[in-house]
Amino acid sequence: MGSLCEVNSKKPWIETPLLESPTLSRAAGCRIFLKLDNLQPSGSFKSRGIGNLVLAEEAYHKAIGSTRPLHFFAASAGNAGLAAVSATSALGYRSSVVVPEPTEISIIEKLKTNGASEVIVFGEGLAQADVYLKEVVMPRAEAMGEIPVYIPPFDNEAIWEGAATMVEEIDRQMPDGERPDAIVCSVGGGGMLAGIDLGMDRVGWGNEVQVLAVETQGADSLYQSAKAGELVTIPKITSIASSLGVVRVCKKAFDLLSRKNVTSLTLEDAEAAMACWRLADDERILVEPACGVSVALAYDDRLRHFLREFDREKKVVIIVCGGSKISLDTLVQYRTTYGDRARELAKVWSRS
Repeated sequence: MGSLCEVNSKKPWIETPLLESPTLSRAAGCRIFLKLDNLQPSGSFKSRGIGNLVLAEEAYHKAIGSTRPLHFFAASAGNAGLAAVSATSALGYRSSVVVPEPTEISIIEKLKTNGASEVIVFGEGLAQADVYLKEVVMPRAEAMGEIPVYIPPFDNEAIWEGAATMVEEIDRQMPDGERPDAIVCSVGGGGMLAGIDLGMDRVGWGNEVQVLAVETQGADSLYQSAKAGELVTIPKITSIASSLGVVRVCKKAFDLLSRKNVTSLTLEDAEAAMACWRLADDERILVEPACGVSVALAYDDRLRHFLREFDREKKVVIIVCGGSKISLDTLVQYRTTYGDRARELAKVWSRS
């Protein structure tokens, strides 16, 4: 089908730069390219998938002649909600987000600032917030004459189609028309991984480009499923990378483990945090641990342990997926909390 931006000039995401990083390339021992999706309107790659879903719903309701106003709804504690609000505001639609009670005040304020029609705080966790959204909030909108549209955070074909645009851009942006040897991406629910796979098939890379799918320990539902050989639900999220906080990945992501080019791996919170402060030092780019865990592979010889036939000319694209759950104060806290452990792990990787 392709992304809906092909038929709609109003696109709620942007083409982001792909930059080769001399600093990270020296650290990794090969050529590192950063796909800067932290520059998306919402601050994360989710602008692509959720933006494409909003376009798909818009096109569908126009095609069937709907006259009632669309109202979009999401349950989120962060990036998915911000992407939903950003996309709907850009396209002129109302949006409501239900956030669980532990959600940071800064995220709630960002949702409001970015154009949410309402932000409702409910429930101890995301599951409760989602049930309240579907059973109470959305029916209320329908009773008022609106068409309520639910926005899933990752498990939806339109979302995968939107995420696939990232690979199409990388294909155009790689120097001299070359393709990368590997793409590194973080995995939460698996929407970005599914989109990357779709995009790679679309540009003709197939199984030739290695995909390293990275999670933090304590938010590693894909990795645990890979170990078990079946789709599993982890008991709870214990990682600081809360944006990866999905206890069960989508089946599409799990099925991709059967492809010979897809590798699931997991790192510690200390490694994700380390990459956040080192990327800020090296490139002046601020990301949260959910993104940092992918960037961590560029440091302390980690990448050579996972990349096929490693050498200095290998070209590796790291998806800088962004995220809004980070601040300079938090980076300082991370360095204090995780500095010693990060140094211990750096020695382990460098000598193994």
